[in-house]
Amino acid sequence: MLVDGENIDATLGTSILSRRPQPDERPRWDRLKNFAEEEWDQPVKGLFFLAANGDLPMGFIQALLAMEYRPVPLSGRPHEKVVDIAIQRTIDALADRAADVMLVSHDSDFVPQLGKLCDGRKVGLVGFLEFRSKAFVELESRGLEFFDLEYDVDAFTARLPRVRVIPIDEFDPFEFL
Repeated sequence: MLVDGENIDATLGTSILSRRPQPDERPRWDRLKNFAEEEWDQPVKGLFFLAANGDLPMGFIQALLAMEYRPVPLSGRPHEKVVDIAIQRTIDALADRAADVMLVSHDSDFVPQLGKLCDGRKVGLVGFLEFRSKAFVELESRGLEFFDLEYDVDAFTARLPRVRVIPIDEFDPFEFL
């Protein structure tokens, strides 16, 4: 499992909450790892990519380690998308391995690399479905599975203020009253 933490945090803050998320409003990353293990019935190695130009967020790094994630702190030149570059390289490296891959991001920069992995193995994309790049949709017919971070993974302790299309079988009028 490859986590683009900054992409998830930015989408949550900018597009859903319209402000910087508070610690209790961020995903419970342990729930995500547990979901991936249960959904695909196999052990999961979680790599959590983050830009760390300057100081390491040691409290967060220690929390990731306690949840058995492997933090991947990266640095680079100003305005260089170090997290995207590292995830792309990692996906390319996985192409020659018999590994299933779950990517946690919305970023279309990963479509070519994920497309190469849609070769019969399990490939998944986790995020907020209404914010995923439409470019990923073309990979669905090739086996890419989509998982919503809130509704499928249940990674949050409270409902987020999202506007989404609701399947009628899931509609609960009490959520709106």
